[in-house]
Amino acid sequence: MTESSSRNRIAIGSDHAGYELKQHLVTMLLGQGYVVDDQGTQSTEAVDYPAICAGVGRTVRDGVADFGIVLGGSGQGEQLAANKVRGVRAALCNCLYTAHMARQHNDANVLAIGARVVGVGVAEEIVDIFLTTDFEGGRHARRVDQITELEAEF
Repeated sequence: MTESSSRNRIAIGSDHAGYELKQHLVTMLLGQGYVVDDQGTQSTEAVDYPAICAGVGRTVRDGVADFGIVLGGSGQGEQLAANKVRGVRAALCNCLYTAHMARQHNDANVLAIGARVVGVGVAEEIVDIFLTTDFEGGRHARRVDQITELEAEF
């Protein structure tokens, strides 16, 4: 069993703009055998995203979930909110390459996607790549450690 295949607990959250894509991804992930913790929102009614995204980040930080996914219109604000949680390395990935590199080189543990930026098919591929790409370690581990040290300063 590879490192990525043993990680099956996913926390997911969105704002109103990301709601429909979140619902689609929840169904997809459940169908693939993942355990999914849907932290909201539960409609397309306007909602503020920071608490939802921080909640996803805390769930990952605390080890209750292996990875997090946060969704919004662009994904920018959602990524920023999740990254405020110490121990979270949230990466905005609106293409396949950034999803791969976020995991392989940065050991990202929360994925942010812009629901108004990518289509459903691309979003599915981004999620699959993010969840199945292992961290390469080596020189990249040293850099992730340096990021963690910076985080400890604040």
